[in-house]
Amino acid sequence: MDAGSEAGASRGAGARAAAGREAGVARAAEAAIAGPSVSGARTDDETEAGAEDAAGTDTSQASGTEAGADASAKTRDAVAADAAPDSADQADAGSAAGDDATTDADAKTGAASRTDAGHGSSPGADASAKARDAAATDAAPDSADQADAGSAAGGGAKAGVKAGAASGVDGGSKAGHGSSSGAGAQGDAGAGAGREGGAGAQGVDQPTAVFKAVRVPADAPVDQPTTMLKLGGAKKPGGAETDAERTSKFVALKPLDDPATRRPPAPPADATARVPQFGPERTTQQPLPPKPPLDLLAELTNTPPPPQTPVRTIVRRIKIWTPLVLLLAVVFAIVQAVRPLPAPSLDLTAEENYTFDGGKASIPWPSGGQGALDVQGIGSFGSSGEQKPVPIASVAKVMTAYLILRDHPLKGGDGPKIPVDQTAQDQATADGESTVEVRAGDTITEREALEGVLIASANNVARLLARWDAGSEKAFVAKMNAAAKDLGMTHTTYTDPSGLEKTTVSTAVDQVKLAKAAMQDATFREVARMMEYTDYKGTKHSNWNRLVGYNGVIGIKTGTTTAAGGNLVFAATREVGGETRTIVGAVLGQGPGGADNTIISGALDAGDKLIRAAQGALKSATILKKGDVVGYVDDGLGGRTPVVITKDVTAVGWAGLKVGLSFVTDDVPHSAKAGAKVGTLTVGDGSNGAVKVPVALQKDLAEPGFTDKLTRLG
Repeated sequence: MDAGSEAGASRGAGARAAAGREAGVARAAEAAIAGPSVSGARTDDETEAGAEDAAGTDTSQASGTEAGADASAKTRDAVAADAAPDSADQADAGSAAGDDATTDADAKTGAASRTDAGHGSSPGADASAKARDAAATDAAPDSADQADAGSAAGGGAKAGVKAGAASGVDGGSKAGHGSSSGAGAQGDAGAGAGREGGAGAQGVDQPTAVFKAVRVPADAPVDQPTTMLKLGGAKKPGGAETDAERTSKFVALKPLDDPATRRPPAPPADATARVPQFGPERTTQQPLPPKPPLDLLAELTNTPPPPQTPVRTIVRRIKIWTPLVLLLAVVFAIVQAVRPLPAPSLDLTAEENYTFDGGKASIPWPSGGQGALDVQGIGSFGSSGEQKPVPIASVAKVMTAYLILRDHPLKGGDGPKIPVDQTAQDQATADGESTVEVRAGDTITEREALEGVLIASANNVARLLARWDAGSEKAFVAKMNAAAKDLGMTHTTYTDPSGLEKTTVSTAVDQVKLAKAAMQDATFREVARMMEYTDYKGTKHSNWNRLVGYNGVIGIKTGTTTAAGGNLVFAATREVGGETRTIVGAVLGQGPGGADNTIISGALDAGDKLIRAAQGALKSATILKKGDVVGYVDDGLGGRTPVVITKDVTAVGWAGLKVGLSFVTDDVPHSAKAGAKVGTLTVGDGSNGAVKVPVALQKDLAEPGFTDKLTRLG
């Protein structure tokens, strides 16, 4: 039986097509239920005949035949596995009947393949109809004899196999006729179901999925619903389908490969219409830029934005920019209100100059040499002679005294004690020089040393002060030249502290500058106006400037040498208009003159004439009166508050003199009461001798208002 089955399988590919197997399985099940046993005897005979026919089958069958054999074998195995008998006896009987039926079906499939090839779907359909009729005729109540039931199952399977073989081979030969394939599948399935029917006559322990349910008469009872696939194509006898047949329907796993049927599925009736997409397509890969507000609103409301018009554009821009402009305006106002206010300034509105009445003053300038004459704090009478550097002799000691007091000022006492060295003692007896006798090891005070330099004009003491201050005469000379430069003495050069060397040169104008600076020091003024002094040994020394003490003369220094001639730097005072004025002048390079016709007398005589001329030329004049508006306080934002003079301004000068007026501003507040002092009005050159009068607010000074702060640009 195994040899016949394998031969039938190799030649019965068409009989084991899918549709034939389905029909065979269904009819085998019907036969198992009906239970006739006569089919079993025929199964063996037909199996042998199928084997003989299969043996002669030509090996030139199509490859579909072998595929059918494989499919039949797989189907038999699956059916046999599913149809497990409840007992050992039932398994033996069902297996024998099923194997015989399968073998017979394979054999007849091979024979039918040779005989009916090319006949179309008619043989398969006829076989299927015969099998269904036999199943209906043999249908009966369950038989008590389980062996007969197995034989009947085999007979039913035989009929299904015959029909399936014929239609299956025809379907395999014609490649694609659906009806023939269905019939062939029924045959193979019938063979497998024969075994299942024989084994499962007693009952099925679980529902088994099959390809098609058994078709029974309308009046026949159905013991259980069977899941099946509807057979397409030919109409089924018996009229409409029963409820059991309508339990399931065939659903294609993929669409048929027919270009005519390739149509997109119709959308559901209740599907929502797609909203049009505005702008670029949204993706999950990168974020889209923010949309304009109108476009975003259009998406939310499902309405397109209104068309752009010039009016809408202007309105939209106004709506967008107006809040921004208002915000900027508020920020600007706050910043303007809190930013610091500019510092107030004091502006002069009075005349910047005042000229005294009368013609130019007449000054008796020396006929030779150089001369210069100033009134401290007011101005200069001018100068005479060519202002070129000339030797100045002991007048150089004015710079020595100035530096000592500048670097070692005296505050109400005589100052530190200065030790006398051997050099100072040795130089005390030098011929042709003015000196003061000192002894090495002694000490003298700073004040006494200054008196010896300015009154006695001692060269050895001047050099002693230089070494004490700078460590060496050379270092001190360097300091002298530096100070001259600072004072604007552009034509002056110092080479020694005493002026004995003729290389120490200067001009009358430069020496007036130095004298005015030196007279600012109280100690210098005190020493310079002394007519004599007594040294630490008790020796009295007279002032070489014999003008001191007369006609208001208060110093300063003489200097004479053969190379330098007679030289004098002087200072005198004059009270004018309740104010004391200091006259400062110098004459250089004077020849012999005076009562004794000496060079020193010639210098004193020339100086005296200048002093008297200046004193006579000075006069006072009221320039401004108390309460006069002389200027305004400018708050920097356009506000101006007037300021006035607190008392009469009386200036001292001489005929034809032009004096300047200027403001010196105090720390002006942003707000102040009327009468508050805000500065000083200066008349003159601004030095200590200049006239200075306070100025005050005429009315209250108020801080700038909010409007002024808001509108300022600077």
